[in-house]
Amino acid sequence: MEAARIAELLEPFLQKPKSGREELSAAQLDQLSDYLELLLRWNEKTNLTSVREPEEIVKRHFGESLFLASAVSGEAFATAIDVGSGAGFPGIPLKIYAPQIAVTLVESQNKKATFLKEVIRKLILTNIDVFSRRAEELQQKTDLVTLRAVEHFDDVLPVAAGLVDSKGRLALLIGSGQVAVAGKLLHGFEISTVPVPESRERVLQIARNQT
Repeated sequence: MEAARIAELLEPFLQKPKSGREELSAAQLDQLSDYLELLLRWNEKTNLTSVREPEEIVKRHFGESLFLASAVSGEAFATAIDVGSGAGFPGIPLKIYAPQIAVTLVESQNKKATFLKEVIRKLILTNIDVFSRRAEELQQKTDLVTLRAVEHFDDVLPVAAGLVDSKGRLALLIGSGQVAVAGKLLHGFEISTVPVPESRERVLQIARNQT
């Protein structure tokens, strides 16, 4: 897909309240185009995403991930962990958007972890690693933890929250039906919720660790 079309599709997800429309650089758009190409090719053999149409992938996966990245961009994060990264959302778009952040992608399924490593190699991303085991085995804390579309949400969320450093942030891309569950599980966090653009039920929750 042409970079100009990707930019057009992503425009609703990159709105800044104060500065208006935000634009990605040509280099960032090229990286997203290469990422999409890899995802489509691998998805023919490995079920990385149930969304098959390229423009829907850009809007639903890239757009949602970049909406999160844009929302947290005002914070001085040095490190981030993406729990249950799957095909790389939102961790890889976050890295493309904010290359200064050191990112760890947590993905225990071998085929998906292999795909993530190939994306990192193809896009020449630096200071980003794939942790190909369960998040419970990760012995570190971080400024920002991201979580999106994981199975067993009730079990994974407390694990993700435990990886957040003092005064750090947990950013969740979830359905509106999971908001109440998150509120009950996230003790010691101050939570704000905003709707994801062009979605009727997806929201971004940002939980601030108060400990």
